[in-house]
Amino acid sequence: MRATTASTSLGLRHLRSFSCNVPSLLFSSISFPLHSPRLCFRPRTLSLIRPHATKSFSSSPGGSNYDVIVVGAGHAGCEAALASARLGATTLLLTLNLDRIAWQPCNPAVGGPAKSQLVHEVDALGGDIGKVADKCYLQKRILNVSRGPAVRSLRAQTDKREYAMEMKKIVESTENLCIREAMVTDILVGKNDNVEGVATFFGMNFYAPSVILTTGTFMSGKIWVGRKSMPAGRAGESASQGLTENLQQLGFETDRLKTGTPARVDRRTIDFSLLEAQHGDEEVSWFSFDPDFHIEREQMCCYLTRTTEFTHQLIRDNLHETPTYGGWVEAKGPRYCPSIEDKIVRFKDKESHQIFLEPEGRDVPEIYVQGFSTGLPENLQLPLLRSLPGLENCAMLRPAYAVEYDYLPAHQCSRSLMTKKIEGLFFSGQINGTTGYEEAAAQGIISGINAARHSDGKKHVVLERESSYIGTLIDDLVTKDLREPYRMLTSRSEHRLLLRFDNADSRLTPLGRELGLIDDRRWKLYQEKQARISEEKARLKTVKISGGGGDLAAEVTEVSSQPVKESATLESLLKKPHVHYSILEKHGFGNETLSRMEKECVEIDIKYEGFILRQQNQLKQMAQQEHRRLPEDLDYFSMTTLSHEGREKLSKVRPQTIGQASRVGGVSPADITALLITLESNRRRSQDVKRGKILEHALAGSNPHSIEDREHMVKE
Repeated sequence: MRATTASTSLGLRHLRSFSCNVPSLLFSSISFPLHSPRLCFRPRTLSLIRPHATKSFSSSPGGSNYDVIVVGAGHAGCEAALASARLGATTLLLTLNLDRIAWQPCNPAVGGPAKSQLVHEVDALGGDIGKVADKCYLQKRILNVSRGPAVRSLRAQTDKREYAMEMKKIVESTENLCIREAMVTDILVGKNDNVEGVATFFGMNFYAPSVILTTGTFMSGKIWVGRKSMPAGRAGESASQGLTENLQQLGFETDRLKTGTPARVDRRTIDFSLLEAQHGDEEVSWFSFDPDFHIEREQMCCYLTRTTEFTHQLIRDNLHETPTYGGWVEAKGPRYCPSIEDKIVRFKDKESHQIFLEPEGRDVPEIYVQGFSTGLPENLQLPLLRSLPGLENCAMLRPAYAVEYDYLPAHQCSRSLMTKKIEGLFFSGQINGTTGYEEAAAQGIISGINAARHSDGKKHVVLERESSYIGTLIDDLVTKDLREPYRMLTSRSEHRLLLRFDNADSRLTPLGRELGLIDDRRWKLYQEKQARISEEKARLKTVKISGGGGDLAAEVTEVSSQPVKESATLESLLKKPHVHYSILEKHGFGNETLSRMEKECVEIDIKYEGFILRQQNQLKQMAQQEHRRLPEDLDYFSMTTLSHEGREKLSKVRPQTIGQASRVGGVSPADITALLITLESNRRRSQDVKRGKILEHALAGSNPHSIEDREHMVKE
């Protein structure tokens, strides 16, 4: 097997050190008309260097040869295809159903704790999930407002149909991108374990040196309602058959996971007077850093109800009718988004559970019953719904169901998301064991970038876990042997104070620009924003209040319970507890030219400066050891100083760095110490060999007969 393409590893310090003088985009910003989704829109031909390709890849419209093929048009597939095409790679996006591109089969919502950070980071790199969510929102709220900035997040309820329609428009109108309806059943592999393309159910072959699989829940998918089941990726859509068996033949490990979605009810049959209203924020926040997408619209209300004792009893009496507790489905479901029966079983002491009623669109009567997914038979689901206050007379429009599907444990991928077995084959989204649109989109944009770069013979891009939530997500996936759906949480990041959603652009937009995903207009907006923030922080550091500070000093003292010193700077006031930038504005010391997000960035940077510096210093201290590379051919089984479990797990995962190795489940601190000692021993042995060769060469140069004499002596 050929050595995989080298990766370019990008940490937090590297991202911040990018020069502003970055080469401009491959293409200028042009507005392209919509076109038939079955036709290719490629007005110009691109010649890419393909050192690993075994075929001649044509870029003729309608042809079967491409630079990148993306299988699946969900949230991972769309971001992957868009990133690849925008980097100049001729890209084919294959999907089972052209009318379900970027569909939100479960909750039509984007963001939430940690997920919001992922969406902001995708946008900072030049992705689209945040822009479309901003355009299609029904309601927006900032969560965890009372807590620190590290865990605050934005959540948007979106219009399901409008979201899919808007994303489809973007996909259809993107240069270098073709879409086509097809079911992929086989991966075509060359003699050197390199991907060559895909084969479809109806016998078509499409060729490319890079292929991205984003199969979602469709790979051998089966949905369950009680004891009844049928092959399907989701309700009303057929499953993808044959691909799992093909991947197994290629040597990949596969397994099964499970997820579910609740019933939908008719809003016209709900008594909202009995429910607690959940209104959106008066001042709307945004996922995208592009102000062109900051267009406010009327918000819709969500509502809160709770389960009752009758709800719990009905579930307990019928647990044997559910796929999981009945024993006919063994696949594991998501720990952090459990079914209602899992909640009743796992949290027996709780008298009730919150249930949120959320609209699926402006023009449809469907209400999503969040927190109420179930595997109970359909005939029991309506009585269960009617046990909730406000839903006593509700009508059920769609039943809840569970879905199990095949996935491939992501330790079989490197951090570029390219598989270790097949060069040029990438996995993204739920095929890697994740759950959620945001996790899928984050993987999608990285795999799209790297697939395009792989086709062009360039180094892969790797985000270190300290640089982003995306880096943390991917590092967890490829390092840990996960056997349940993975959901991003703020607690998974050791560096969350540095990885806030408000500073995602300052961390990743320079990278997006360097790669070619950020255009001139967006880059100019970014530079102007960073300049305003820097200037404002400098102003607050130098401006002092005189004459005792007057009303401002009095309010600051009252709010913070701390006295204000004579000639205190505005920066020192902002560092006091409970003092916000709005207080400075109230007394005429603010800056009206700043946006709300810019004011928040200024306040957070100043108020948490000490904590931020401390975390940055900790990062610098650990970076050298954390990023120390491990040889690809390291024989862990030969290292007798490692524990048996450590040898087994390290051989299976094959981490790329010491930091990764330390996070592999079953690898102890003692194993890492033993590994470091072995590496140091190997390094010294290698140095000794080099010194010996240098000395031998030097001796041979001074006495050309010496080596011959020694060889003669050995023979005698």
